[in-house]
Amino acid sequence: MTGNRYLQGNFAPVREERTEFDLVVNGRIPEQLDGRYLRNGPNPITDVDPATHHWFIGTGMVHGVRLRGGKAEWYRNRYVLGDEAAGVLGRDPLPGPREGMFAGAAPNTNVIGHAGTTWAIVEAGGMPVELNDELESQRYVDFGGWPGAFSAHPKLDPDTGELHTMTYNPEFGNEVRYVVIGADGLISKTVAIPTPSMLMVHDIAITQKHVIVFDLPVTFNMDALVEGARFPYRWDPNYTARVGVLPRNGEATDVRWCEVEPCYVFHPMNAYDTDDGRIVLDVARHPSMFSTDVLGPFEGPPTLDRWTLDPATGRTLEERVDDRGQEFPRVAEHLVGKRHRYGYCASFGQTGVDPGSILKHDLDGGVTTVHELPQGWGTGEPVFIPRDGGTAEDDGWLMTFIHDKGGDRAKLAIIDAQDMSAPPVATVEIPARIPFGFHGNWVPTAS
Repeated sequence: MTGNRYLQGNFAPVREERTEFDLVVNGRIPEQLDGRYLRNGPNPITDVDPATHHWFIGTGMVHGVRLRGGKAEWYRNRYVLGDEAAGVLGRDPLPGPREGMFAGAAPNTNVIGHAGTTWAIVEAGGMPVELNDELESQRYVDFGGWPGAFSAHPKLDPDTGELHTMTYNPEFGNEVRYVVIGADGLISKTVAIPTPSMLMVHDIAITQKHVIVFDLPVTFNMDALVEGARFPYRWDPNYTARVGVLPRNGEATDVRWCEVEPCYVFHPMNAYDTDDGRIVLDVARHPSMFSTDVLGPFEGPPTLDRWTLDPATGRTLEERVDDRGQEFPRVAEHLVGKRHRYGYCASFGQTGVDPGSILKHDLDGGVTTVHELPQGWGTGEPVFIPRDGGTAEDDGWLMTFIHDKGGDRAKLAIIDAQDMSAPPVATVEIPARIPFGFHGNWVPTAS
């Protein structure tokens, strides 16, 4: 045993790229599902020092399953071909722009489809890498001239097709940058927002009128960098926690700040405007971050909380929705920035370490239902896919990889979102281990 949980069990990397056909399907894959389920995560390609290895560091590896016509056509996993991976694997470096202190990095946090292409993405420094349909890395992209960091969590406006992102990088100094990528894949807007320190801002939320800026007490720590930390961000107990509200058409001087109790938020579930000028924001709230555990994000179980922001007064009403440990919150993508009733999370239990069951929150009814996994299995981020012709918000499926924590097996699970207590409508057997990773999405085949 290494003594570093992020190198053990199902956190440990895999080193083989595989392509598997003739996948075994249990149940029936809905005929509507024509596309790829993709998920990215850190997968160190060389041996690392267990004493300093941080879970967020490591070459990206994208895993994917292709569904069509009620069948699972293939499973693939591929390294995202950053410069280190290209050297280790003896392959040519990718073409495309390399910018800043993280030039040549291999994005390891999310994978999305946008503007007819697929991108592996990461926050803080590495430029996105375009992947082809078979997950092979093609090139670095810069959206027509963006010279800085991108984000792990762009939010797609379902009405305009724009991607809204909040970016940060130590090279920016004390500011974050709001960037909009148009439906054509090119930059359409940037706003530099001053902050008291160099922040770690993992995600963004949008409403139909506003952009939400998280200014929370995890900041760049020079002492940690000097001591050799590979991820030099630390909890600052003296930092004032706040959330900014920026009008969509505004500039930095238009941000209105609302204070919150000290905490950290990697992932909001969603946000929306109210008729009285306030904003409802649902978040997975961590009590602190990188204070006692500087190698990963586990300092007590995160809870699902609702914050109601009042930009006119700078006040925030903070309410606990569910006190079970949970993360990776998602809603139906067509409701991003709009009022939602349902949200979905991966449960992390009271230890806050290994993901277990899947939670469905009815935020209007105040009821949470649970999809329990078999004993010894863990889950990833649940992604909602609407049923063609469905009218109810929850009429569709949840899709995620599930993992045998004690073995070398994984499955793609497809769950009826309206019947969480039932077994999956289908599972696809993956004849390989898929490590716990970060984020993924359903990328439908272009019509």
